[in-house]
Parts: sequence; structure tokens; C-alpha cells
Amino acid sequence: MARPTLTVLMPAYNSARFLRQAVDSVLQQDWTDLELIVVNDGSSDETEEILLSYTDPRLKYVRNDVNQGLVYTLNRGLELASGEWIARMDADDICLPGRFSAQLAYFREHPEADVLATRVRLIDEQDQEIGYWEDDRRTVTPGEIRRYLPGNNCIAHPTVMVRSALIRTFRYRSSQSQAEDYDLWLRMAAAHKQIHKLETEYVLHRIVASSFTRNRQQNVFRKLAETKRRFLKESRGMGYDRTFLLAVWGHAQLDGIKSWLKDLKKKHVVQASVV
Repeated sequence: MARPTLTVLMPAYNSARFLRQAVDSVLQQDWTDLELIVVNDGSSDETEEILLSYTDPRLKYVRNDVNQGLVYTLNRGLELASGEWIARMDADDICLPGRFSAQLAYFREHPEADVLATRVRLIDEQDQEIGYWEDDRRTVTPGEIRRYLPGNNCIAHPTVMVRSALIRTFRYRSSQSQAEDYDLWLRMAAAHKQIHKLETEYVLHRIVASSFTRNRQQNVFRKLAETKRRFLKESRGMGYDRTFLLAVWGHAQLDGIKSWLKDLKKKHVVQASVV
């Protein structure tokens, strides 16, 4: 098989429930010059059986012998990818028709773009639409995205397409295992890479009960502060944009204060309930 234009990279871990929907939504796209690399990260369910049932030669199945985590799995997929472009996809999401052709057409018309995301629609475990991600909807232009990133993530990882040579240069960092995508966007923005976004929703992004975005017990502000401080520490000597780094630093301080206030409020609620 000749080198495809596009590699779609899909990590999968115990994804049997939604996996066939995700795979089919990629293989049924109107852009057919692609390979789909699915890296099974040591699943214990029927993930492997489902993937081995496909006969489409564009599907490349890879397995980690034991569960290695998302960052390792993504970086392994990057090493195996042969496409000029790499698109991300999650094993429980659904690609809407025309996604890849629209993204590749945009890159042809906007050579200044380094990364291209799309908007998402949110669905639940029963495929019912449950709304939108507001941070995603309010940030569309490269300028809006760049200004927003120091405060929070606004890029849906499963929607992204990027030139393979660029993402192999940056890769995913194991030190940011709980925010590997946000850290990647911060590093790219700090290095003056342009992140663009299509206003059209091209991915149905599934929210499951165990996902981080649904777990309201997490102190989100603490996670944000830790991610930004780690990014800043590991950015020393990289020659990144100092103005951007200062913006990230300022938001990290605010997140730290909000985290402290949230913990204080929780402590008072617990004490009041005991009394």
C-alpha cells in the first residue's frame, strides 16, 4: 500500500462498547486515502476481537501487551504513522461525514495553519445529544484560541489534524499524563504555532459517567494550576514566547487561589454537616 495522505490515530482501552461506531465512522468517510491505526492499550474486554473482525486493509491494529497509559500509546501511534497528516480520534467518539476532506481542504487554503481542530457536539452513553462545550464554541479564530489557552483548554483533542512532522517534533509528555493534550497546545502556542478551528461540528464527543469532565468531586482548579506550573517548569530554556509564558504564569496563580478557596469551602461544608 502506498503512503496514505492521512493517518487517523485512535488509542483504545476497554472500548468495546462504542468501538465499532468509532471505527466505522472513520472508514466510511468520503476521504478514503487514509490508514486507521488503532493501538489497543492492553484491554481486557472484547476490544481485540472487534478490531480483528475487520477486513478493511486500511485498519492497522497494534496491541500493547500491558496497559501503558494514553501518552505512551499516543506516542507509539505517532511512530507507526505513515501519513503526511495525522488526525486524532477517540474510540468512543463518532466522526461526522466530511470531516477529513473539510480539514484537508482548509489546510490547502490556509498554509499558515499548523493545527486544525473542529467544534464538537456532546453525546451521552445512549448516543443522545446533550449540548455543546462552551469553551469550544466561544473560541474559533487563531487569535481567540491563543488568548484563551493560558487560562484553559478550548481544543477538543479528538477533532485535531496536524502535519505528522510537526507533532512528532513535539510529541506527548509523560509528565502531563492527565492533561497531555492541553500541554501540547500550550507548547505549540508558546512556540508560535498557529492553531485554527472549523466552526462546523465534525465530531460527536461522548461524555461517559466516569470521565473527568463529569466528576464534580475533582478540584479542577488544582489540576489546571499543576498542569500550567509543570508546563512552565519544563519550558525553561526552550525559547518560547515570554509574553505567552507570563500569561500562563498569571493564570496558574489565579487557579491556585481558586483551588485553595474551593478546598476551604468544601472543608466548611463538611464541618457544618458534622455539626
